[in-house]
Parts: sequence; structure tokens; C-alpha cells
Amino acid sequence: MLDETRTTECEGVSELSNPQKGKELSAYDRELVELIGRTAQGDEGALGALYDKTGSHVYGLGFRVLGDTTMAEEVTMDVFLQVWRQAGQFDQSRGNPLVWLAVLTRSRAIDRLRVGKKDREVREPIETVSEEPNAESDPEQSSVYLEQCRIVRQAINSLPSEQREMIELAYFGGLSQREIATQTGEPLGTVKTRIRLGMVKLRTLLGPLEEGLIS
Repeated sequence: MLDETRTTECEGVSELSNPQKGKELSAYDRELVELIGRTAQGDEGALGALYDKTGSHVYGLGFRVLGDTTMAEEVTMDVFLQVWRQAGQFDQSRGNPLVWLAVLTRSRAIDRLRVGKKDREVREPIETVSEEPNAESDPEQSSVYLEQCRIVRQAINSLPSEQREMIELAYFGGLSQREIATQTGEPLGTVKTRIRLGMVKLRTLLGPLEEGLIS
């Protein structure tokens, strides 16, 4: 299994590598370098633009390693979250941007294979507490529901405003990511990135609720 994985990884990295190694970067690569630099400075719009331009490459490599669309999508978002956190570590002298992204993708995908299961998202506890108990619920159940609502709302309110807006539109407004992009005028990649960043923080904040410590 690991030998096959290594072969797949090498093929994927080769496809994303610059065939003219050692030569001047293309205009496309220079644009990616600029976007990575802006991302390192905290520009979410740049990260969204980078996602729009390279997300399909990252997803394609992730899918080739994992063979599962859902896991490949999750790895893709994990990679861009890592880019958000570590864009400042990109070293242009050691390879072009697509090679760097390929290395990140390979690492994330192999981690998924080794773990053998997908990460749990915080979507379930959020959706669960967004549904009110029925009229026949006992006082104790209603009290638990209200406490869960308070915890979730407190966690959501702690998010940066741009992430909070996207989370609320997606989970309480019932909008798809594409609909959110249309309504807010933000690029689809930016919407996806903000939702992902917000979900990662919520997963940490709502850990006790997600693990069933509050029930």
C-alpha cells in the first residue's frame, strides 16, 4: 500500500513540478508567488485567489493519493489552511509554488491514509443545537438546549467578523457556498477559506460539546 502511495505521490509531484527547473519563473508562477507573499501578510483575499487558481491542482493530487472525493476535498482545505498559517515559510529558491503546494498536499494526504479515518467536523453539533426541542420536551431537555445554544453562540461571536458572517449564512441561513459568494460579492475561494478557518476555530472552542461532555 505504501509503495503504491509513494508511486502515486511521485507522479503527482512530477505533474505539478516546473518542467523548466532552474529557469526564470513563468508569469503564472510569479503571480502565485505574489499571492503567497500577500497571504503571509494576512491577506485573506490573496488566499482566496490562490485557492481559485490552484485548488483544482491540489484536489487532483489529493484524490490520486486517497481515491476518495470527500477526503480529497478535506485535504484540499487542510492544505490551504496550512498555507494560511505557513505562507511565510515558502522559499522560492527551493522550488516553484506548485511544487510547494504538492509537497504540502502529499504530506496531508499521507497523514489521512495513516490515520485511516476522516476528521470529524463541528457541523453536527452546530446543526443539532440549531433545532429547537419540540413542545413536549421536558424542562431538563429544554435547559440543556438553551445551554448548548449559549455555548455555540458565544463561540461564533468570538470569530472574526468576516468568518462569523460566512458561518452564519451557511449554517443558519442555509445558503450554499456559491450562494454566499453571490450574496456577499466575495470570490468563492475566499468564502470557502473563511468558512474553513472559522470551522477550525469552532472545532477547538466546541470540543467539549462535540465530545458529548455537554449533553
